[in-house]
Amino acid sequence: MQQAHHSLSPPQPALPPGPRQRWLGLPELGAMRRDYLGFMSALRRRHGDIVHMRLVGYRDYSFFHPEQVRELLLAAHERLIRWERGTEVFASAHGRSVLVAEGAAWQRQRRLLQPAFAPRQVEAFAPRMAEAAEAALARWPARDAQFPFEAAMTQLTMEVILRSLFSRADEAPSRAAAQAVHRLGQIGMSEMYWPVSAPLWAPWKAGKRRALATLDALIHGELARRRREPPPADAPADLLQMLLALRDGEADERPALSERALRDECMTIFLAGHETSASALTWWGWCMTAHPQAQARAAAEVLAQLGPTRAPTMADLPRLPWLTACIKETLRLYPPAPALLTRRSIAPLTIGGHELPPGATIRLTPGVIQRDPRWFEEPEAFRPERFDPASGHAEIPRGAWLPFGAGPRVCLGSHFALTEITLIAALILQRHELHPQPGAPAPRPVLNITLRPEQALRLALRRRD
Repeated sequence: MQQAHHSLSPPQPALPPGPRQRWLGLPELGAMRRDYLGFMSALRRRHGDIVHMRLVGYRDYSFFHPEQVRELLLAAHERLIRWERGTEVFASAHGRSVLVAEGAAWQRQRRLLQPAFAPRQVEAFAPRMAEAAEAALARWPARDAQFPFEAAMTQLTMEVILRSLFSRADEAPSRAAAQAVHRLGQIGMSEMYWPVSAPLWAPWKAGKRRALATLDALIHGELARRRREPPPADAPADLLQMLLALRDGEADERPALSERALRDECMTIFLAGHETSASALTWWGWCMTAHPQAQARAAAEVLAQLGPTRAPTMADLPRLPWLTACIKETLRLYPPAPALLTRRSIAPLTIGGHELPPGATIRLTPGVIQRDPRWFEEPEAFRPERFDPASGHAEIPRGAWLPFGAGPRVCLGSHFALTEITLIAALILQRHELHPQPGAPAPRPVLNITLRPEQALRLALRRRD
């Protein structure tokens, strides 16, 4: 029986526009490797909302319109799988976690893990987030013209993850873990452009082996400690305790996650949960220094709500709309994962009037969509009022702002991440002013799985009196 197409519009016989086929698409692949976001942005400007390329024998389609994004990620999601090469690269570190699983395995893992990241549970983690931030800020200097802000955000967000996951956050292990995660991101991005992966024992994989060994030692050490020293029955549950308590059914006494599965989910929490928040806070810090009036307004809002010393709670966050708007505008300009919404079609479908065959590669690029002048006036400008409910700004089309993805595979930890980022940002502005480092150029974004400055971001720091 012929399989029915998923279609919201009649197909057109012609392929979408795109660059002229040359050398199996190798010039395009080279340009993507050098500057993925720059290449994709130029592709949209030259060819429009749907672009077709032939890359080493594959049909490759890029979609840049919010309606197409929503159709692909919501209506047509069952006809798509994650891009196999990306899955292979991630699986070399994450194992078979929820990040890379497909089909029934993904549905089961998502169902099991969802309650741990529900809003009510995130609220229970909020005090741990604030405690980690307060402990880190207590180590910051009163004044520093060359404060390593990016490194501080990388370590602080790792301490939040360690407190939330394991109920502990020793400074030395958190620093080593943060460095290992960052290194794996750099290595993973370079591996994306190779057709196959070399075995982990290959001599040139020494850096990846060391990074994985650091994280594996931490995870397995904590699993052993938890079994050796179970927490008191009345202790607040951390993420590890929730993972250990998971069951497939109420009557099932067997743990739902094997030892290997526990390791894989903990690794994903490290790699996905920590790195995205570190990236977002790094770019938020830059946006605050580059726009002192927005920073002053956010700081005044925080001080009016919290005073000079009280730590923020979940109840405070709805009363910080301008700070929230600044964070969302930062996520628009600098989404932590600006390019990695790549899929493969497993059945024919029709999008935007064009028929896509099974096996087509499908690219969605938030880093380009979120800077489109059709959806965001003055798209290169930092304008938090776009996200301030009191500003009367035009509504943003659904599918035009997607720093955490969309549809059934939307980021599982998006609420956790936004809560963490906002609590940390509030504490920073309560206690410090951020200024550009004298004479330093604006940071250049580079893609290493997440979006980071090309050179480590340093800011001038000044403690509030």
